[in-house]
Amino acid sequence: MATILSVNISKKKGEKKHNIGACRALIQKGLENDAHVGMAIRQISLLASESIEKIRQKGLNVHYGDFAENLTTEGIELFTLTLGTKLKVGKDVLLEVTQIGKICLAPCAIYHAVGDCVMPKEGIFVRVLSEGMISVGDEIIVI
Repeated sequence: MATILSVNISKKKGEKKHNIGACRALIQKGLENDAHVGMAIRQISLLASESIEKIRQKGLNVHYGDFAENLTTEGIELFTLTLGTKLKVGKDVLLEVTQIGKICLAPCAIYHAVGDCVMPKEGIFVRVLSEGMISVGDEIIVI
């Protein structure tokens, strides 16, 4: 079973996000009160805890939200999903995969510390098709 481990937001772009436990996903906008709300294609970012563990294995003490991901997941290989895949999160939220990975304009602190970063290769982005609350512990179902 795939689940949400952390729901993360930040006040400003370019900084780590922090876990707030639950947040409303707004249709065609993203997570309420997040610095990235309103983005056209990259409304919510997701990164698997399994991907974060790869960086921990290289000796860096990283936490959920350190890669600026909105949702930290467990039990789903996100980067293997295809564009257009629908994800049901919790009771009400429907998301659609719009981008796999990203191009980093400059290497981040994690890249400089260990020579690698997982978000550009294994993070995904989605848009919100139906709104509702996303909470830690919510199940994720691939439709």
